[in-house]
This record gives sequence, C-alpha cells and structure tokens, in this order.
Amino acid sequence: MTSARIAVLVHREHGFRRRGYLLEEIGMIWREQDIELSVLHGPGESSADALILHVDLTRVPASYLTFAERFPVVINGKVADISKRLVSRNIVNEHDDWDGPVIVKTDSNCGGMTAAPSLNRYPRYAEAITSRLPSRWSKRSTLRAYHIFDSISRVPRGVWNNPNLIVERFLAERRNEQYCLRTWLFMGEEERIAIFYSNNPIVKSVNIIGRDVITEVPQDLREMRRELGFDFGKFDFAIVDGKTVLFDANRTPTIGAIPREQYRPWLGKLASGISALLPRSA
Repeated sequence: MTSARIAVLVHREHGFRRRGYLLEEIGMIWREQDIELSVLHGPGESSADALILHVDLTRVPASYLTFAERFPVVINGKVADISKRLVSRNIVNEHDDWDGPVIVKTDSNCGGMTAAPSLNRYPRYAEAITSRLPSRWSKRSTLRAYHIFDSISRVPRGVWNNPNLIVERFLAERRNEQYCLRTWLFMGEEERIAIFYSNNPIVKSVNIIGRDVITEVPQDLREMRRELGFDFGKFDFAIVDGKTVLFDANRTPTIGAIPREQYRPWLGKLASGISALLPRSA
C-alpha cells in the first residue's frame, strides 16, 4: 500500500485510544505500513488524504459534517444517522397485528449511553433514578439492558409515549437451544463474517459460548449497506425463516470481550480494505 495520510475525526468529548475501538487496532497495522494516522478531537485545522468519520454518536452533529467536507475523501461521510428508526425494518406500534414477542430498545445506539456526552456524564445514576419513578418508561432516555415482552399488549404504556424508545418484533435465530447472532465487519471491499452462539436471547460479547467463521453475506444485507452509505463498520444481523434481520448498524465498532489472539490474525486483511477507499494518488 502506498503511503497516505489519514485523519480520524472523533467527538471532542470522547477519547479514542484504549476504548476498545476496532479502528484503533487497525490503525496500529496502518502505522506499520507507514501510513500517517492522526486523531482529531473535534473540528479543527488539519489536512489529510482522507478523513474517517468516527464520531461515536447516533447522529453526527452538523458542524462535524461541515468540517468533513474539507477533505478530498470522507470515509463514512454519508453515515450521519444510525438511529434504530432509520436502520430497523422491524419496528411495530401498539396497534399492529403482530402477535409474537417484542423487544424494547432505545432509538439511539448503545442503549442511549453516548447520545449526548455533555448531558449524559452519569448514565448509570440517571438510569437508577428513572427506574424508580412511577412513570419510568415514559421518562427513560437510556436502557442498560433491552427488555423482551411476550406480546405488544404487554408493553407498558409509557414506552409508546416515549420518543427515546422503540419497539421491534423479537426475531431470533436459533441453533438447537442456542441463540445466534451474525456479525459482518467490513472495510471497503474486505470483510469478515462470523456467527456467535449464546444461551441468552440477547447475544452480547460477554455471554458468547461459541463462534464460527462463515463466508456468505446475504445480498439484501449488502444492499442495506449501500443504502445506508457505509464504507466501514459492523452490522449485527440474523437469518430468521430465511429472511435477513438487521439488528444494528455501527460506524464505530469495538472489539468487545473477544481475546486479541482471536482477531489479530485476520485484522490485517480487513485493514487492507482502506486501499479501495483512498484517492488513487495516495
């Protein structure tokens, strides 16, 4: 790969190093290849061949998007909004005729914990306070855990009155007694696809009991990526009754609890995907 200068734009109130971001690990590989990598904490003076929009918020502030326009190439420049209402195809309302289980989530990613850094410095305490209020569902802006209900009729009234929350059909992929979650990591044309197994209906890195590498990405999921404008990121999805179910689209993926020795061997190939995204002269 020829030498290039890449700037990573993060929110001024967020760190970058040692936060477990996948891009930090990829950046280490790029530096070994003599690619110059700089981290910008908010808009400021900078020049580079390409800018990676790595703002860990559901909606990127307009000032950051305007600043990004200065650069010849903006990776994920079209991904300004990753809210569930934009990404999900499975949202229901209280009058839908869906008769299966449902799950309550925040419209914002990460349970709403990073939605407003300057106003949400103590989400743990805010959650503890609102959970004790009589009308707690109508007041909540964050959820430390998503909640599954047997049916739409079981969803508390306050959920429907809260614009911070959404209700989705609970669609789970199963293998025997285990729940499955598929993840698609991609950088340009390079990709990594895996399926994870858990005994928990909400599969997280902390409750995974097994994993397999797979190779097939559904064509309709590739089309979703194109529609959402992603150059780099991670999609969490499942295959239920032969149909693709997209759970989450993330432009700032993290490593989670996966041991380094498990992801380091294939990370170089993923990192090489930057070549197709850089200007040809870089």
